[in-house]
Amino acid sequence: MKTLAQLTVIPLAMLMMVATESLNAQSAIDTTDRYLWLEERTADSALDWVKKHDSATLGELRADPNFATFQAEALAVMNAKDRIPAGSLMGGYVYNFWQDADHVRGLYRRATLDEYAKPNPKWETILDIDSINKAEGKSWVFKGANLFPPEYQRALVTLSDGGKDAAYVREFDLTSRTFVVDGFSLPEAKSSVAWYDRNTVLVGTDFGPNSLTSSGYPRIVKMWHRGTSLSDARTILEGENSDVSVHGSVDFRPEGNVFRLSRGPSFWESISWIVGADSQRTEIPLPKDAAIHAFFKGYLIATLYSDWLGFSEGSIISVKMADLKSSDLASKVELLYKPDDKSTVTGVASTKDYLLVSILRNVKGRILHLGLQESSGLSMWTTGELNLPEYGTLSVVSADDYSNAFMVSFEDFLTPSKLYFMDGPSAAPREIKSRTAMFEAKDLVISQGEARSVDGVMIPYFMVSRKDIRQDGKNPTLLYGYGGFRSAMTPFYSGTVGKLWLERGGVFVIANIRGGDEFGPRWHKAALLKNRQKCFDDFIAVAQDLISRKITSPRHLGIEGGSNGGLLVGATFTQRPDLFNAVVCQVPLLDMLRYTKLPPGASWIGEYGDPDSADMRAYIATYSPYQNIKAGVKYPKVLFVTSTRDDRVHPGHARKTAAKMEGLGNRIYYFEETEGGHAASADNVQRAKRVAMEYTYLWKMLAR
Repeated sequence: MKTLAQLTVIPLAMLMMVATESLNAQSAIDTTDRYLWLEERTADSALDWVKKHDSATLGELRADPNFATFQAEALAVMNAKDRIPAGSLMGGYVYNFWQDADHVRGLYRRATLDEYAKPNPKWETILDIDSINKAEGKSWVFKGANLFPPEYQRALVTLSDGGKDAAYVREFDLTSRTFVVDGFSLPEAKSSVAWYDRNTVLVGTDFGPNSLTSSGYPRIVKMWHRGTSLSDARTILEGENSDVSVHGSVDFRPEGNVFRLSRGPSFWESISWIVGADSQRTEIPLPKDAAIHAFFKGYLIATLYSDWLGFSEGSIISVKMADLKSSDLASKVELLYKPDDKSTVTGVASTKDYLLVSILRNVKGRILHLGLQESSGLSMWTTGELNLPEYGTLSVVSADDYSNAFMVSFEDFLTPSKLYFMDGPSAAPREIKSRTAMFEAKDLVISQGEARSVDGVMIPYFMVSRKDIRQDGKNPTLLYGYGGFRSAMTPFYSGTVGKLWLERGGVFVIANIRGGDEFGPRWHKAALLKNRQKCFDDFIAVAQDLISRKITSPRHLGIEGGSNGGLLVGATFTQRPDLFNAVVCQVPLLDMLRYTKLPPGASWIGEYGDPDSADMRAYIATYSPYQNIKAGVKYPKVLFVTSTRDDRVHPGHARKTAAKMEGLGNRIYYFEETEGGHAASADNVQRAKRVAMEYTYLWKMLAR
């Protein structure tokens, strides 16, 4: 899931799962926490505190000569007409969501594939969110549309009030361009809803008392038929209260659909069943931490995250669904791809006849293609590699299960995004879209470095700087990281980073620290639970390496991270306040001793551990930023950014930490947008304002 950093044009890739907000007493309240009242999201006293700090922060940064320029430049980048309108291939159309100066909340639209390939496509508008807002007097934020394949004439549209994760679901008719009267409709909740057939959906939502897990996700999945009330829907799966979530789904394929039910005992575990036409369930006998990617031509395709049946973690395997009940399963499983120590699988997509496997080799993207070839009555897997540019980030933007068409994007820090279309892996890539350069890059260069962490492990990082950079320790440098949830930090093209930072002489660095997925499951597992400190050590090691190389110095070094990355920079500046002069801490987790009390925190226990366990609590307390802010320590003047309506990571984390720092005599900046959810902004106007604040702050703190 992409959130705040994606909207800042710094990708976080998948962050955290969502769940329902509740502040009821789930355990004894820590009465020693003098700022606990700031967890009351909409209490008058808390909002008064927010308004006071918003006014002070925005007032001071707006007065800076850079602010107006940065805001205008950021908005121009975000509203640029030549942005690549990335979209989904479905039924011969490309579907795209688009926001610009004339469509602030956006258009959901489509164009035929031939039309889409033109420089200026003629789009058909499906949904105009601004018009809906005007007609209904709402502040809807579009959260996606789930179209029923293969006709794609009906959609389940998700609309959020102000950008929260909790949202409404409404059925929409693409032929009449209207919401369906008496169609499928769900009230505000963090629902899971999927098509079963044209007249049936699989739904998990807030059905009332005891219908949600302790993480706030649906605990019950029901099958809901058209024309019946939700209360009459039939329960088909119930999970445990301690589960993260349960859900039902159907994989729609030309050779036949696959109906699956799943429950997640923890964030990184799932138990799944294939449900037959006779309603009989076959449990999928994979390790709980395996990731199922596709059901393809009678095969199940998955990535292993632990060793199994002689196959090593990180491998992609296949097994015929007909063999899932075999007493000799080990002989039925086939190895499709085994990464080496410098490679990892980042995604699997499917077309009608091929699988597309995205991998990283030393944090550089490649895409493999796999297919089935019949020979003497036997099916044999074939493997090849797409002929695409190297040394950047390659991503499968969209693939069509009902044809062999797919689209792939390429970018790096200095190369504007390009979009390639391929009608099958043997076809020559056809560049159909490219973005105009958004900043001057001729004097810039990309390099890779390595830093030695505390335990001796070498941590790679990317650096973008001027070719003639002076190694005098005075370069304003922004170090970005994430370090969690199997999220790999790869090269990307950002108009805002380029225009507001690199073009003006700043150095930009991304650290590939442990906790991510740059080098497979081992890289992620290395920073799980009681190893969390390793990702902080890695980040500090990269900072120290930049300083020792005289790229920068503590006076000119800033750090930035959002969500789990907010925890990263929070732990880092509290442990080593001497290393940094600026910290952009976005929608952060900071009170790790109470994170499970603010839903959906309980869903992340598999990543961080349970602070209600005495053993884990003692460990978490050693790094939890909120608890480790101490009197008498000089901290950087941190900029905290969050949203009142963030129902993924509660704004109380940022509020309390900012208040505690102030209470101990530290100066801070704090800004809380009222809308936007975990993105901390609902449209480009809000995003441009936030980005302008962040870069005004960074130049103010780090300039020579």
